[in-house]
Amino acid sequence: MDTVELVKWIQKLLRDKNIHGFYVSTPWKHLRKEMLKEQNSECQMCKAKGKYSAATTVHHVKHVNKHPELALTRSNLMCVCKECHNELHPEKAKFKFKSKVLLNEERW
Repeated sequence: MDTVELVKWIQKLLRDKNIHGFYVSTPWKHLRKEMLKEQNSECQMCKAKGKYSAATTVHHVKHVNKHPELALTRSNLMCVCKECHNELHPEKAKFKFKSKVLLNEERW
């Protein structure tokens, strides 16, 4: 699939509110697998901090909805763990935690 076809296809998926179709496509599944292997299934954000975490997600640095032409570009992909991916996408968090509000200063 060339870039023009890829962009048209992704734009159609976005219009139809079916971007999931991209993430279950054969080209994405193959590239995702290659990226995880290439980056040793390590979270690149944790690795940059000197920590090790297993990567479970391949993140698009420039998001697919704004840059569909980069959807299958290796240099736009980064393997990350679930926690780091949630940090990158706070708007997609399933649970939003509010900070605790103390009712009074007294402690027992």
